[in-house]
Amino acid sequence: MDTTDHILETIRMIEEDKFDIRTVTMGISLLDCADSHTDRACERIYQRITTQAARLVEVAKEVEAELGVPIINKRISVTPIALIAGASDPENYLAYARTLDRAAKSVGVDFIGGYSALVEKGATSAEKALLDSIAPALAETDVVCASVNVGSSRAGINMSAVAQMGRVMKEAAELTADRSGIGAAKLVVFANAVGDNPFMAGAFHGVEEPDTVVSVGVSGPGVVKRALENVRGQSFGAMAAEVKRAAFKITRVGQLVGRLVAERLGVEFGIVDLSLAPTAEVGDSVAHILEEMGVEKVGAPGTTAALALLNDAVKKGGLMACSHVGGLSGSFIPVSEDIGMIEAVRAGAINLEKLEAMTAICSVGLDMVAVPGDTSAETLAGLIADEAAIGVMNHKTTAVRIIAVPGTSVGDEIEFGGLLGRAPVLPVSRFSSADLVQRGGRLPAPVHGFRN
Repeated sequence: MDTTDHILETIRMIEEDKFDIRTVTMGISLLDCADSHTDRACERIYQRITTQAARLVEVAKEVEAELGVPIINKRISVTPIALIAGASDPENYLAYARTLDRAAKSVGVDFIGGYSALVEKGATSAEKALLDSIAPALAETDVVCASVNVGSSRAGINMSAVAQMGRVMKEAAELTADRSGIGAAKLVVFANAVGDNPFMAGAFHGVEEPDTVVSVGVSGPGVVKRALENVRGQSFGAMAAEVKRAAFKITRVGQLVGRLVAERLGVEFGIVDLSLAPTAEVGDSVAHILEEMGVEKVGAPGTTAALALLNDAVKKGGLMACSHVGGLSGSFIPVSEDIGMIEAVRAGAINLEKLEAMTAICSVGLDMVAVPGDTSAETLAGLIADEAAIGVMNHKTTAVRIIAVPGTSVGDEIEFGGLLGRAPVLPVSRFSSADLVQRGGRLPAPVHGFRN
C-alpha cells in the first residue's frame, strides 16, 4: 500500500469510523514534594504540576492539527497522594485534592488522577486517612479522580479495605446527589492496578515510572467494526486476522502521536494503551463489535467467547505495531459510555451477572454501572470483592466503578454528560453480603500467585 493509500485510509478512519486518540496523559512523579507541613507540600505539588505540564495542552493541540487526528482528552496522572501526604497532618488531606484540582485547571487538562492509595496487603495510617477523605474530596473538586487498589495476585485481597470502599463509594454518590452521584463516577476500586494506565478515573503515576512521561490511550471501536464487516460469515480465524490488522493501524497512529508529544515536551514516551474505548455516540461501540461478530444482542450466549477473541486479537495486533504497550490494553465495556451497552440494558439482554462474567475477559471490570440509590454499602463491597477475586485469580486487572445514584430505582436512566454518557439503572441482588464483607482481614493470595 503506497503513502497516498495510507493517508486516505487514516482520513476514512477518522471521518467515517470515529477513530480518535482518546487521551494523551502526562504522568508526573511527586515523590520529592513530600513535606511535614501540608501547605509547603501542596505548594511544591502545584509548582511541579504547573511547570511540567505547562505546555501539555498546547503541544497536544499542535500535534492534533498537524496530523489531523483528534485528541479528545489531555490528562495528568500523579504519584498516589497517600505516599506523599503521609509525611503531613492527616487532618489536612483535602488540601491535597484542592491543590490537584487547582493545578489541573491552571494548565487546562480535562482530568487529573492520583488521589489514590495502594492497600492490597494492608493500610498505613496515612492511607486510612486518605480513604476517609475520598468522598468529600471528590464532592468538592471538579477534575480530580481517585483510585484504590485493594487486591493483587501476590498479596490477596484486603477485605477490610473492600468493606470501607463500599462505604466510600456510597458516600461519594450521596455527597454529589445533586449531580447524579458524579462523585462515584470519579472513583475506581482496583485489583492488580497498573502504574502506567492513561485512562481515567483510575490513572495514577506508578513509583516505578520515570519523573515525567507521556502515554497514549487509543480508541477505535468503529475502525474494528468496519473491518469485521469485511468478513461477515467467515471463520473465527478470519475475524481474528481482521481485528489484528485494524489494531495494528490504530496502534501505529497512537504511537506516532505519543512520540511527537513527548519529544516536543522533552520528556520520555511511555506506552500506548491498546484498549478499545467506546463512547455513547453511534458508531463508537464495543458492544456493536460483538454484535457484528454474531451475537444478536450483547449479553446473549456466546458474548464472552466473542469478547475473548476480540481482546486477544487487539493485543496481538497492537504488540506487532508498538513495542511499548502497557496500561490496560484490551476492550472496555462501560455501560454508560457505550451506546450498544445502553441499548442492551434497555432490551433486557444484559445484567450485572453477565457483565461480571465478561469482566473475566475484558480490560477492566464493572465500569460506569448505575444501580438503585438504596443499594447498601455492603452490597457495593460485595461487588468489589467479586471483581477483585476475578482479577486476583486470573492475574489480570479488574476494577469497579459503580454509582448508586441517590433517589433512583431500576429502569430510570441517568445522564452524566460528556464522555461519561448515560446509564440505565440496573437491578442488584436483593440478598445481603453484609456478614461476609464485615469479617475483615485479608483474603489470602491464591497458591499460583507465588511464582518466582
